Amino acid sequence: MRTIKQLTLSIALSALLFGCGSTGEILLTPEENIDAIPLKVSDLTQAEKENWGHLDLLKDTIPGMSVDKAYTEIIKNKKGKKVIVAVIDSGIDIDHEDLDDNIWTNKDEKPGNGIDDDNNGYIDDVHGWNFLGDGYNEQLEYVRIVASGNTSHPDYAAAKAEYEKEYTKWTQRKTQYDQVYEQVNNANETLTKHFGKKDYTQKEVGAIKTEDQALNQAKQIAQYMYSNDIDTMADAVEEIESAIKKINERLNYNLNKDFKGRVNGDDPEDMNSKYYGNGNVKPVQKDESHGTHVAGIIAAERNNGKGANGVANNVEIMSIRTVPNGDEYDKDVALAIRYAVDNGASIINGSFGKSFSPHSDWVRDAIAYAAKNDVVFVHAAGNDSKNVDVEPNFPDDNINGQEISDTYIRVGALAPKYGSGLLAGFSNYGKSNVDVFAPGAQVYSTTPENEYDTKGGTSMAAPAVAGVAALIRSYYPKLTAAQVKQVIMDSGLSIKTKVIVGGNTDDIKPFADIVKSGKIVNAYNALIMASKMAN
Repeated sequence: MRTIKQLTLSIALSALLFGCGSTGEILLTPEENIDAIPLKVSDLTQAEKENWGHLDLLKDTIPGMSVDKAYTEIIKNKKGKKVIVAVIDSGIDIDHEDLDDNIWTNKDEKPGNGIDDDNNGYIDDVHGWNFLGDGYNEQLEYVRIVASGNTSHPDYAAAKAEYEKEYTKWTQRKTQYDQVYEQVNNANETLTKHFGKKDYTQKEVGAIKTEDQALNQAKQIAQYMYSNDIDTMADAVEEIESAIKKINERLNYNLNKDFKGRVNGDDPEDMNSKYYGNGNVKPVQKDESHGTHVAGIIAAERNNGKGANGVANNVEIMSIRTVPNGDEYDKDVALAIRYAVDNGASIINGSFGKSFSPHSDWVRDAIAYAAKNDVVFVHAAGNDSKNVDVEPNFPDDNINGQEISDTYIRVGALAPKYGSGLLAGFSNYGKSNVDVFAPGAQVYSTTPENEYDTKGGTSMAAPAVAGVAALIRSYYPKLTAAQVKQVIMDSGLSIKTKVIVGGNTDDIKPFADIVKSGKIVNAYNALIMASKMAN
């Protein structure tokens, strides 16, 4: 059996022991033990699937962040300080059974009285703010540039080329899926009629012997779907319908040059108007689940017997609804960051991004404002399998390579299996512009209406890191935001092995070549380093 021989600790964590008050001596992750552990070859259990990002590489042979180990061996019964984490995202179900006790409340605002009690410009902002109003669907940024008709725009040519490529791709995809849906749905109806029931089994389908051409074709289609890990034809129909819905949304809204999604009455080109939207931070429809999922990764109530565990305890989520089903507006993002800073957040999570940003300077100024005010900003690297050192992903914190913030952390996504496939195939990367990697593929968390689901993306990796930042700021509140970033980057586990990059098996690079720190985030080691720095 192969063993992991490439994992080492940073020089900063070379000490083997660290005294931690009355709890006795706490061991760092021992390098020699990591070198000896076998790769995990069996499938994850259901419990591991729902908690893999919290597991420990040494103990569980799964590349989680050692969160459970941190609680067991370091945090224990320690009393931390409440930390406010602003989640700039889609709406959040603040009434969710696994989140409702960890939602920020603006104590200076009286709910529902229509008065700006705290004089911050936002009326009834009890749990955050909603810059989108009642809006949900939106165009992509490059579509907005093309739709403007402004051929002198510096990004017009690139935006037009991207639009034409994507519109062609999604139009062809719709044709393909419509054809597949017709075949699968017809096959399901034929088999339902043949068996006289909807819940026929794979075994029953396999036993069909007939000279009826239509029935034989239905059998072949069903068996093909079964071979692709589809349990029933009803499931196949449902999955294809869901895919077609997303394709139609892409064509009807995101790629539609004539669609007008902004309904809050605000001009996104005018930075002088700031107080628009409303105080309703909840999703406008159940499908708007992204923000709730992100919030749960950070702050789902721990060990309450429900759903998932968040990374951080002692945390309150400030919901700032800013990200539509499409691309966010730069103005909304810039104001959302400033709202978070001005209303007490010490950490901001931004699980969003785009390749075109006409007012990137507005957002960059807000990121600098967050840094100036001692706020950590954690941002998802993006899901395009690309090198963001070469192809930009916004928002970023640099101008021509010069960083304007020492508290901005960009995060790539890990998959739940150590080895060459450690990187999630969709994850962006970059030696200069991606700081760390964290669990992001197949992550289980909260979704609206007291439900739970598994999602993947750097959108899931960023809040994992925001949760670690919250732990550090809770238990070691004397550390600055810049020190929190330093701890997260320096305390991770160094990966020396080669990994598949961007899901391309022909592109294999040393892990250290695709991320600034060369590390995967580790909460256990981060808390040990934080305790040393705080003394």
